[in-house]
Amino acid sequence: MSRTARRAVLAGTVTGVLVGAAMVATRHVVADVGPFTLAFLRYAIGVLGLAPWALAGRRVAIPRRDAGAIALLGIGQFAVLIALLNHGLADVTAGLGALLFATLPLMALLLAVTLGREALGAGKLAGCALAIAGVGLAVGGPGGGGGAGGIAAVLAAAAVGALCAVFYRDYVARYPPVQVCLLAMLASVAALAPFALGESLGRGLPALGPSGAFAVLFIGLASSLGYFTWLYALAHATASRVCLFLALGPITAAGLGALLLDEPLTLGLVASLPLVIAGLWLAHRRAPPRPAVPPPPATKAP
Repeated sequence: MSRTARRAVLAGTVTGVLVGAAMVATRHVVADVGPFTLAFLRYAIGVLGLAPWALAGRRVAIPRRDAGAIALLGIGQFAVLIALLNHGLADVTAGLGALLFATLPLMALLLAVTLGREALGAGKLAGCALAIAGVGLAVGGPGGGGGAGGIAAVLAAAAVGALCAVFYRDYVARYPPVQVCLLAMLASVAALAPFALGESLGRGLPALGPSGAFAVLFIGLASSLGYFTWLYALAHATASRVCLFLALGPITAAGLGALLLDEPLTLGLVASLPLVIAGLWLAHRRAPPRPAVPPPPATKAP
């Protein structure tokens, strides 16, 4: 594995762990803050955390057309997705939410196949079926851990993320990832501001205790670091392969949710984790190279 490939793997791993940890922190404060206000604060803090990297790193001029496309993707990735996710996490446990969100790689794969960017083979089909079966077991098993509205909101967030992941790759391959991420976050903050003001921010910052304030700060800083590592990985690997690392989110969220929020580790959730992770691995593993066929021996002319 090359140094660049190792860095992409490390970036994807960091992203997956931070996604799970941020879901636990979101569960802790979303009821007190509100989904739109929390999303706004998340990316306002994220912009502040990302700005020093963007100013210190390499910058290039982004044409207006590409900047507009990146801004639209940022509104989808950071505003629409997170608002849906926050709504969902108000109604489902962190572990189940992360597990549902881990279907994002499958959605990205299917979208890439539909657009002709990737091929769909028997292994990928089998992996998709296995992962979907695992999600079904988690949702329908004993003590599923969430209502239908919350489940639908998290799945919708994953669908938005898959759409953005596929189209983001064209831009992070062309421009510095940190610059793309900062532009996308700024667009999302501007889009979220009116909704946050109408929800609760217009009445002032919500009253949070020390643990709540720390959770909001962690969510914001985790977003700046996590989305930078996500975009970095996207610049050096396919969208479906990068999204595979989101399988680390359910493990992180289930463990931290049980430890910090006293959320139950239900039988369905525990049994579904290996199914989903195995399905994601099977759907995105590299096919073994075909053995070379030796050319037929040359025959002498009569």
